[in-house]
Amino acid sequence: MWQQIEITLKSKARGFHLITQEIEQALYQHNQISTLKAGLLHIFIKHSSASITINENADPTVRADMESHFNHFVPERANYYLHTYEGDDDMPAHIKASTLGSSVTIPITNGELNMGIWQGIYLGEHRNSASGRSLVLTISGE
Repeated sequence: MWQQIEITLKSKARGFHLITQEIEQALYQHNQISTLKAGLLHIFIKHSSASITINENADPTVRADMESHFNHFVPERANYYLHTYEGDDDMPAHIKASTLGSSVTIPITNGELNMGIWQGIYLGEHRNSASGRSLVLTISGE
């Protein structure tokens, strides 16, 4: 069985945001995974200045530290950036998105996402001002 839905997340401030509940709500609303014994959920973000990753879901300081680290690791206004037409945050956002990635795959077991107890799905919003982000959720399984 293969199914696919596309969702749009509401605009979020720059930083790292837990979106696990939004993903699960979309899946259960469309009754996509409840009958699967074993499968996979693939999440793909259709943007080049935001990312998807999995990390700590309990302590919000992890998300703050991720934002601080990536801002230090990939600074704005580096004198070697050529792609600066859309603002100081644009090229760093592309680099951060490529570093973290545009997709994740999560196992589905007995109708539920099978992640570790302290794991959550993050949206890395790397722009100061961004509209809602579109995600493609592809489900496969039996």
